Amino acid sequence: LGRKNVIISGGTASGKTTTLNVLSNFIPPRERIITIEDSAELQLPQEHLVRLETRPANIEGRGAYVIRDLVKNALRMRTDRLIVGECRGAEALDMLQAMNTGHDGSMSTLHANSPVDAVMRLETMVLMAVEMPVRAIREQISAAIHVVVQMARLPDGRRRVTHISEITGIDPETTRITVEDIFVMRGVGDRAKLKHTGYIPSFAEDLIEQGFMNVEVFV
Repeated sequence: LGRKNVIISGGTASGKTTTLNVLSNFIPPRERIITIEDSAELQLPQEHLVRLETRPANIEGRGAYVIRDLVKNALRMRTDRLIVGECRGAEALDMLQAMNTGHDGSMSTLHANSPVDAVMRLETMVLMAVEMPVRAIREQISAAIHVVVQMARLPDGRRRVTHISEITGIDPETTRITVEDIFVMRGVGDRAKLKHTGYIPSFAEDLIEQGFMNVEVFV
């Protein structure tokens, strides 16, 4: 509801797409959503929804549409929110630029083992698209993405959210992107639950003023 750009990261079969689907259901029905996927997995109830799917090349090696092509075309379709089913290559650059140019509240998933790893993987994927200074890439990422939701599949097979973290900027000394955990899963087995770390995200006041969040969430 607060229109923050969210990345959902995790390993294979950790529940990334399912979580993305659940979060997408909270998008207000008046907004125009464009989903981009390799195969249609998202099930959104909103009326103003456009589904785009990739297409492999024909027998002559022509006619292929990759995710990067679809992201570029989606920006010409009066998009309020862009949802990329999975970011795994050069399309990361186009997705970041979309998030930085008025498409607030966009979401995507990627493979990573932690929120910090997710940021590093994004850097690598952008370098697959274009050669540019790492500092410039990190500035794009820190400006575009607000929240990283980390998923994990536990030894007993359950899929859980293990971290909800905010990307806060760039460390002036190390020049690396800084990530602050807001909620972290503590405990083992049935007692495991998300607990607040004590860190208040920079956008909390905005959400409270808009009526989207109660301050008791962080108590």
